[in-house]
Amino acid sequence: MTGYGSAETATETYQYKVELKSLNGKFLELNLRMPKRFGDKELGFRNYINTQVIRGSVSIFINIEKQKNSESGNLVINKALASEYYKNWIELAVSLGAETKEIFSVLMANPDLIETENQKYEESEWNQLMLTFEKAFQNFEAFRVDEGKTLFTVLTEHCKVIKHLIPEIEMHEAERFELTKQRLQKNLSELISKEGYDKNRFEQEMIYYLERLDITEEKNRLISHCDHFIETLNEEQNGRKLNFIAQEMGREINTMGSKAGHAAMQKTVVKMKEELERIKEQVLNVL
Repeated sequence: MTGYGSAETATETYQYKVELKSLNGKFLELNLRMPKRFGDKELGFRNYINTQVIRGSVSIFINIEKQKNSESGNLVINKALASEYYKNWIELAVSLGAETKEIFSVLMANPDLIETENQKYEESEWNQLMLTFEKAFQNFEAFRVDEGKTLFTVLTEHCKVIKHLIPEIEMHEAERFELTKQRLQKNLSELISKEGYDKNRFEQEMIYYLERLDITEEKNRLISHCDHFIETLNEEQNGRKLNFIAQEMGREINTMGSKAGHAAMQKTVVKMKEELERIKEQVLNVL
C-alpha cells in the first residue's frame, strides 16, 4: 500500500530527519539510506523494519546534521594507510610505465583514508534516531490507514456495481430464450424436411443448447463471490485473499459472457469486466 511519513527531532548537537515512502509490491523491498556512522546498527534495524512492514517497495531516508552552534568534528587522516596506498600505486605505475603525477590527487579522494570525530557515536544518539523514526512511522501508518479507508469504500462500490448489473442480464434472458427457440425451430424444420437425420446427434445438439443457455449457477456463484469479497475487506492482511476472490469472480463473468449469445447481455458482461479490472488494480494496494 502506498504511504508516506516524516519526522524531525533535535538535540543540542544534532538535528535528526527521517522520511518513509512506500509503493505497491507483492514482496517487501527495502531501500534504506542511513549515515555510515551507524553501520553496525543497520542489520538489526532492517530486521526491525521487516517486523513492522509486511510488503511493498519501502524507502527510508535518514539524515543527521550537526547543529550550527555545535563544534565540528576533528579531521583525522589515516597516514599509515595513505602511505601504503601511495607506495603501491607508485610501484604499479612504474611497472606499467604510467604517469605518477596524478596519483596523490586520486589518493586524496579516497574516503577510506579520512575519518572525522562525527563517525563515532554515543548510544544516546542512536536512541534519539529511533525516537525520530518511531514518530515518522506513526505518521506513515496514519497515512496508510486513511488510504485504507478510502480504498475500502472504492472496492466495496465496484463490487456492488457488479452485483447490481446481474438483474440487467436477467432482463434480457426471456428474449434470449425466445430467439434461441425460434432458431432451433427453424433448424428443426429444415432437418425434418430432409429424408432422414441422426436422432442421437439431434439430442446432443439439444442438450448442448440447454446447457449453454442456463447461466443460473454462474449468477449465483458471482453473487456469492461478491458478498465474500466485501466480507473479506474487513479482515486483516487480506490482500492475497481478495486477489484470489477477484479471480473467481472473473471466471464466472467470463463464463456468462461465453454463454450469453445475446448482444445486450454481452454488453453488460463487458461492464462487469470493467468494474472487475478496477478491483484488480486497487487490490494491489491492499496488504
